[in-house]
Amino acid sequence: MDAPEQARRLSELYDEVLGGGRVPPSQRPLVAASWQRSLAADVDPELDAPPVIVDTGVVEGLRENHPLRAVLPVLRQTLTSIADEASHIMIITDARGTILWREGAADVRRQADRIALSEGAIWSEDKIGTNGMGTALAVGKPVQIHSAEHLVRRIHEWTCAAAPVHDPDTGKLLGAVDVSGPLRTVHPAMVALVTAAAQLAEGQLRVRMAAADEMLRARNMRHLMALGDAPGALLTPTGRVLAVQPLEWLPDRLDVPAGADRIDLGDGREGLIEPLDEGYLLRMPGTPVRRSTRPSLRLKLLGAGQPIAVVGGREIALTLRRAEVLALLLLHPAGLTAEQLMLQLYGDEGNPTTVRAEMHRLRNLLGGGVLDTKPYRIIAEVTGDVTDVQAALRDGELTTVLDLYNGPLLARSDAPALRAERDELDASVRRAVLDTADPDLVWRFAQTSTGAEDLEIFETLVTTLLPADPRLPVAAARLHRLNE
Repeated sequence: MDAPEQARRLSELYDEVLGGGRVPPSQRPLVAASWQRSLAADVDPELDAPPVIVDTGVVEGLRENHPLRAVLPVLRQTLTSIADEASHIMIITDARGTILWREGAADVRRQADRIALSEGAIWSEDKIGTNGMGTALAVGKPVQIHSAEHLVRRIHEWTCAAAPVHDPDTGKLLGAVDVSGPLRTVHPAMVALVTAAAQLAEGQLRVRMAAADEMLRARNMRHLMALGDAPGALLTPTGRVLAVQPLEWLPDRLDVPAGADRIDLGDGREGLIEPLDEGYLLRMPGTPVRRSTRPSLRLKLLGAGQPIAVVGGREIALTLRRAEVLALLLLHPAGLTAEQLMLQLYGDEGNPTTVRAEMHRLRNLLGGGVLDTKPYRIIAEVTGDVTDVQAALRDGELTTVLDLYNGPLLARSDAPALRAERDELDASVRRAVLDTADPDLVWRFAQTSTGAEDLEIFETLVTTLLPADPRLPVAAARLHRLNE
C-alpha cells in the first residue's frame, strides 16, 4: 500500500474511532493505547493552538546541561545529511518531550514551524497527543507514527519515527531522537535509522562514562588505598562500584540516599558512606582510616587572570615567574634540575643560581610537603586546569575541555618552553572544536580570548548557525570586523 492510500485509510479509521465507534482490529495496539493515554490527559483531537512553548532562555539552559549535548556531533553525522536529502528534519528532545535541537532541510523547517514542530515546543503525549517523540518516550522503545495515527488532526500531513535514548549509567530516559517529514516523504527505513542513531548515541555516552570513570578512579584511589588491607569500595556519584578491595560480595550499584552516612549492602550488612569530592568511599564499620599526610595543590594557570595556587584550601596569588616554575613542574611530574628549569625558563641566557633562589622562596611560600629538591618536583597531591584540559582532550571530552579552558596557558609568559606548551594547547583545543563542526561548541570557544580573534572560527559559525539563531548576526558582525 502506498503512502497516500495508507493515509486515506487511516483518516477513515480516525473519523470512525473519534466519531464514537469502537476501535477496530486494524488499529495498531501501540496507537490505540497511545490514543487512550492522550484522551485521558484531555488532549483535544481538534487542537489548533501550538503545544506548550518554553522561553528561548530556558531552552538554552536545558541544552547547556543536557547529556545529549555531548553526542550532538555523532547524531548530526548520522541523521542530518540523510534528513536533508529525504526532505526531513532531525529532532532531539529531552525526557519531558521538549525539543532542544532541530536541524534539516530549510523548506521542511518552515513547514514544521506552522505546527510548532520547533525548538522549545513540548511534544509529550499529554500535551499534543500521539506522535513519534512523545509516544517513544511514553513506551520506551522506537516507534513510527504515520498520518492519521496522530491524535491531533492538524498533524495528519506528517509522519515521524523516534527512538528513546537512555543513560548508560543510571538507565534513566534522557530524551528521544526523531526524524519527521511531510507525508509524501515517508520511508520504511526511518525506524531503523533512528534506532541506530539512538544506539550510537548511547554507545558514545558509554565511552564517555568509561573515560570519566578512569579519571575518577585515578583521582580518588588514594582514599581506598588509605584503608590498607581493610575492606572497602570506591563509588561513583550515582552509586556504581568502581573499585573494591576485599569484600566478599558487592552488587554493581548501591543506592546512596542524599546525606546518608550508612547504607544497606543488600545482604544484611551495613556499610559506612563517606562523601568525596567525586563519588563516595564505602567502608565497613570499625575500619580505621589512614589519611594521606600529603597536602593538596591545585594550580590555576589558564586565561589572562591572576595565576593562583590553592594549597590545602588556601589560595595564594602567584607572580608570573613563580607561576612559570610551577607550570613547568606540573607538566614534568618526574621533576627538573635547576639547569633544566633554567633552560626552559630563560633559554641560554639564564643562571641556575636565579632558579635555586626562586625555588627557595616558593617552598617558603607554599609550605612544607609541596616541593622537593634533587630534582625539583611537586610532591603534593597536585592537579591543574592545564593538565585537566590535556586529559579531557585525550579522552574526547570536549564539553569538559570548554568548561575548563578559559584562555591560553600563562598568556603573559615569554618562557620558551611555556610558549611552546601554550601554542600546542591552543592549537589542540581549536582543532578539536573545529573538527566537531558543532556550532554550540564552536560558539563557546569563540567566547575565549583565543577564539575571539580567530577568523576561521567565525567563518565556521556563520556557515553552521541556523538562520533563526540569535548568535548568527553577532558572529557575522565579528567576522566582518576580522576581515577588515
